[in-house]
Amino acid sequence: MSTAAFKQKRAPVWQEKMDRKQGSMRTVPDSPRLHPVIPLLQFAFLVAFTACVPPSPEVGVLPRQESPSPLTDSSPPFHSPSPLDREIINVRSRLLIVPVAGVSPDQIPDSYLAKRGSRTHNAIDILAPRGTPVLSADEGRVLKLRSNALGGITVYATDPAGRIVYYYAHLERYRGGLAEGAPLGKGDTIGYVGTTGNAPPGVPHLHFQVTVMHVEGKYWAGTPIDPRPFTTPARSSGR
Repeated sequence: MSTAAFKQKRAPVWQEKMDRKQGSMRTVPDSPRLHPVIPLLQFAFLVAFTACVPPSPEVGVLPRQESPSPLTDSSPPFHSPSPLDREIINVRSRLLIVPVAGVSPDQIPDSYLAKRGSRTHNAIDILAPRGTPVLSADEGRVLKLRSNALGGITVYATDPAGRIVYYYAHLERYRGGLAEGAPLGKGDTIGYVGTTGNAPPGVPHLHFQVTVMHVEGKYWAGTPIDPRPFTTPARSSGR
């Protein structure tokens, strides 16, 4: 069989296959073409939706916390009072009276830090006429009755707890019957203003000193405290 005859014989078969194939392809409907505006609308919707949804928090990252600010209070730190401060508070609470009858607190000269030669006075001098009653500045008891070249006729007394020592000097004389260990009420008469000891003869006055009792009981060597801020007008008890 010649080549031309073979091609002519096979043509119907080949054509039949092509027709069948084209027929199956035509059975699939053509996809509709989108309108050019639709993609733009889809994009706009996507943008709007994204803006409305809050972003997801980062995983594993805690929100930042502000560290507490340091204290800005300029007040000095609190310190517990020293032993001397506590005794000053104690003296203030005692409400001492002026230990000379008829003298008010504003009549007491400020001689606490005055110089007496090479030493500081550490006491107050209360001027009054000779023989004026000297009064107990606080409740307590008579500790010692002494006489020496500096203070002359003197009285050492304490508060009820024995923590504070009151020293009265330059007395003219003691009250009758005064004795060591005798109880004292605030305002009791213990003696009378004079000039004994090293006091100027023409300047009768009471030398009055307040001290914190020495830790070893040396009543003459305690720590002095200025009594002027803590004194109130004298009130005699009549004794």
